Amino acid sequence: MFRRLLPFAVLAASAAIAGDVPKTPLDPVTLTGIPGQLRWNNAPVSWKSGADGLAITAGGNTDWFISPLDRKAVSSAPMLLFEPAADFTLSARVRIDFQKQWDAGCLMVYSSQRTWAKLAFEMSAYNEPTVVSVVTRGVSDDVNSATVSGNSTYFQVARTGQALFFYASADGRVWKLVRSFTLGTADHLRAGFAAQSPIGNGATAAFSDIRYTPRKIADIFKGE
Repeated sequence: MFRRLLPFAVLAASAAIAGDVPKTPLDPVTLTGIPGQLRWNNAPVSWKSGADGLAITAGGNTDWFISPLDRKAVSSAPMLLFEPAADFTLSARVRIDFQKQWDAGCLMVYSSQRTWAKLAFEMSAYNEPTVVSVVTRGVSDDVNSATVSGNSTYFQVARTGQALFFYASADGRVWKLVRSFTLGTADHLRAGFAAQSPIGNGATAAFSDIRYTPRKIADIFKGE
């Protein structure tokens, strides 16, 4: 699925709105239950936050991917990140109105431009909403997991030491392990949210039921 071997435009950001208060695209964000302020890596076209969660609009031709074919690196999609505890869980319901193939809303873990991972709710090459995970350590892999009926699903990220775990759920209560991995470092790791539209004109991902807990996960297979 080496889909990112396509020209990518530079993300052009416009003014953003948080609630009713005008903000610039790179203003930090505060979310209930998340420690400290979340900060942007790449500006969104727009964003909103409030009691119902967070919405991020990505511009067209935006993505995070380093191709295993030619090592072409794309790092243009907007991410909103915070510094989690050494051990933590982060979950959210992810909803996206798909417009184009590979549009996605993602939970992210990020160490550097070449060391990061995303759990993406993405429109696949087969035009099916799909749970997709990408782990990047200098170069990206790309793994399609389960297909989803509808335009929303639940995701969870957990870290225990250097071990990271991705989970998906239909209801936010019963979790299934998507993959376990390590980025090779536990230092300077950040976590958060992203939206992307690699070949489209833009996409908006909404994150609700956001839950963060600074604790070690008890059962790695059940996501509890």
